[in-house]
Amino acid sequence: MAQKLKIFALGGLDEIGKNMYVYEYGKDILVVDCGMGFPDEDMYGIDVVIPDISYLVQNKDRVRGIVLTHGHEDHIGAMPYVMSKLDCPVYATRLTAGLVRLKLEEHRLADKVKLITHSAGDVFHVGCFTCELIHVNHSIPDSVAVAVKTPVGTVIHTGDFKIDLTPIEGGVFDFHRFAQLGEEGVLALLSDSTNVERPGYSDSEHHVGESMDKLFRGCDKRIIVTTFASNIHRIQQVVDCAARYKRKVGITGRSMENAVKLAVEEGYMTVPKDILVDINRLNGLPPSKVVIISTGSQGENMSALYRMAFSEHRQVKITAGDRVIISASAIPGNERTVTKVIDELFWKGAEVIYDRSMDIHVSGHACQQEQKIMMALTKPRFFIPVHGEHRMLCRHSELAQEMGIDRNHIVIAGIGEIIELTPKKIQKNGTVPSGRVLVDGTDEGGVGNIVLRDRQHLAQDGMLVVVMTMSTQDGTMISDPEIITRGFVYVKDNAQLMEEMRRDVYESIESCERQHITDWSEIKAKVKTQLSGYLYKVTRRSPMILPVIMEV
Repeated sequence: MAQKLKIFALGGLDEIGKNMYVYEYGKDILVVDCGMGFPDEDMYGIDVVIPDISYLVQNKDRVRGIVLTHGHEDHIGAMPYVMSKLDCPVYATRLTAGLVRLKLEEHRLADKVKLITHSAGDVFHVGCFTCELIHVNHSIPDSVAVAVKTPVGTVIHTGDFKIDLTPIEGGVFDFHRFAQLGEEGVLALLSDSTNVERPGYSDSEHHVGESMDKLFRGCDKRIIVTTFASNIHRIQQVVDCAARYKRKVGITGRSMENAVKLAVEEGYMTVPKDILVDINRLNGLPPSKVVIISTGSQGENMSALYRMAFSEHRQVKITAGDRVIISASAIPGNERTVTKVIDELFWKGAEVIYDRSMDIHVSGHACQQEQKIMMALTKPRFFIPVHGEHRMLCRHSELAQEMGIDRNHIVIAGIGEIIELTPKKIQKNGTVPSGRVLVDGTDEGGVGNIVLRDRQHLAQDGMLVVVMTMSTQDGTMISDPEIITRGFVYVKDNAQLMEEMRRDVYESIESCERQHITDWSEIKAKVKTQLSGYLYKVTRRSPMILPVIMEV
């Protein structure tokens, strides 16, 4: 019986971010992309969300390699965590490889990972798979789609793409190669669904440059621009405007500094001589001669813009003489944090420009007409929408049907669901372990659902500690119980409630004595149960209760 190609996602379906897709045939496994996601608002203390790769770890002897489509965090952000557990080569274009190397160096993994650099047009083998990188346009240079030639047919994985006829760098989308592959025969197309709800075409990055020029022209204020650190094209246009209007440029934010340094070294950015200056030197210049390029377009609370807005940045203080340009759109889920920063900037008296009508940001993702062009060029037998929330995947399926793809040839899957393909058939069949791993600081996986639930409980209802000093000889209370609260009620303002709680503690201890209960854990359980019932009855709240027994 002929073997089937298996495709499944460990991230990137029913969500934005955390992209990771697995191709499996026989004894060979190929991974495409390795991204992180942003934590939800109720994930207290969580810094990064990454895919659950337990299936890959269990089968690490079969993982032949990881191919990366581009250098955005939602496609490379999990690399350090994943490569600490896997031992396989990583294939990427030059800029993407450089950004990955920076991440690996931070985690002291650079010497342990074999990072192989390729260019668009290159063809290489990964186990039984033959991979070809195809140039696409996106909001970061060196973005590629991957044509994966498998024993059952060719699968095209678009990565993030758009069709930009006037790109800043790198040339236009490779219509010719996609059309060639379509003529040769494409078994399946896995395509970016992010902007499937938008009709028409995405705007060219050049439009942003024109809008930036208008905002710089005649402006006598200090200009602060925030965008994604990886958006090298956008940063280049800001630098070009600064040079045109005789301004010096300071970079702030570690990821922005690293990205610009790498882009300049690798030739992806052209920076006029002496235009970049140390951020500390800008304070001595007139505002009309200064541009600051900053991280923080998503309102991240450790970013440079956030620290400026809340007066925590050591070098830059926001004043009424500033024009702040937020050249990015909020990633779904980040709207509230972005709004918080914008409001604070307004409180500081700054002029804040963030409206889409100003054309200060264009998406790097294909809209409906571009997605139709991709389908028309590649003419896939089967279609699998990826990289999007569930409504986006469904809308992409509808778009594929409008393009003549049979509904029975389209599969919308969830994370961990296995899609099996043969030259004539596509179906879902089984699952692999999947989910999300929460990273708190450097503690990967240490924050599970129980810890997260406790944090949510503490945030909602607070905590209460009951310290009981008891005799080791007869188990009696030696002194009054001490009750400590955090995030529940302030003790001094609730003397009567405190007294009632102490009375409940005494009643619980006396009940244990009558029942001849001497085990400390059972006594603590009794106290906890008695207090919980009383507090919910009186306050309608359920704080976390931690009984502590001091033995004397």
